[in-house]
Amino acid sequence: MAVHARPAAFEGLDGASYSADILTDTTGDDAAPWGAYLFFVQWGRGEPEALGHLETGFLVRGTSEEAVKRAAGQMSLLVVKATLDGLIRAREAGTPA
Repeated sequence: MAVHARPAAFEGLDGASYSADILTDTTGDDAAPWGAYLFFVQWGRGEPEALGHLETGFLVRGTSEEAVKRAAGQMSLLVVKATLDGLIRAREAGTPA
């Protein structure tokens, strides 16, 4: 995102296009009240139309929203792509992601 000023985009192992973003939310844990996770939007072919999404659980937890987003942003694109493919495999197997 820092290089191209837009979310990273990948082709998933299912052949669909996905964009990835880092989102944050409160965790409900007083010791680590903020968490960051990856959110993947699946795009349709042709006209840009969102068909669905996949998301991870919290990958990073911490005391501030800025800190967890920054920590998640340090993940390599190879790890992000592997995470997407794992979510696709789980979905195809009927396993809750």
